[in-house]
Amino acid sequence: MADKKWKNRVSRIALGLAVAGLAIAALGLTLARYDMIAKIAGFTSLLFGGALAVIAVFAGITGLIANLRTSPRSRNAAILALVLSIPYAGFLMSRPMSASAAPTIHDITTNLADPPVFKRLTLRADNLVGVDTVENWRTIHAAAYPDLKPVIIARPVSDVLSDAERLARENGWEIAAADSSSGQIEATASVSYIRFQDDVVIRVRPAEGGAKSSVDMRSVSRVGVGDLGTNAKRIHAFLEALRTR
Repeated sequence: MADKKWKNRVSRIALGLAVAGLAIAALGLTLARYDMIAKIAGFTSLLFGGALAVIAVFAGITGLIANLRTSPRSRNAAILALVLSIPYAGFLMSRPMSASAAPTIHDITTNLADPPVFKRLTLRADNLVGVDTVENWRTIHAAAYPDLKPVIIARPVSDVLSDAERLARENGWEIAAADSSSGQIEATASVSYIRFQDDVVIRVRPAEGGAKSSVDMRSVSRVGVGDLGTNAKRIHAFLEALRTR
């Protein structure tokens, strides 16, 4: 009898952990999405819920094996726990692997020697966190993203600026400034369900006597040390779309 109770309990515990993990993550992420708690706190809830999901996987496997030929009810509870927890745990475990090539920096630009400067938006005070010095940041950045360079577009500055602003709005970015006199656009992009915010500056300068334009871009995460490659992907995608408009 005691053995049967133990087997049933394991399955119930597994299901409870799976449900709790999903509930904690959903609540934390939603609160962070609407800025009712800090973004990092919301992300922490995702990780904590993931830890519960991992435990639920092992408990669910144990409960499934223990009840494989005995209690259909407990067996089904274990199966449901695995159905709920395996995709969640697998998703979290795959994130570091998918971004393993990304360096632990969060400030990405096409121009290391002369990066565009934010004028309306404010660069985070701890922007050198994780690298300590500008020289270290440049070294890491150059090694990780050697392909990020200024883009030459065969259109005058005014046309490129208009296209860039239109493209930014199409991407859902919040425009903070669009200054034709300085040839610069500043905007904020939101990332993922939790809406992590990254600040973007696009600088357009005349090239070849004004017939063409040289475009630089910078994208900076407001929180965190590394960005899992998000800012570099944003710059690549935006400049490619801008170049082919």
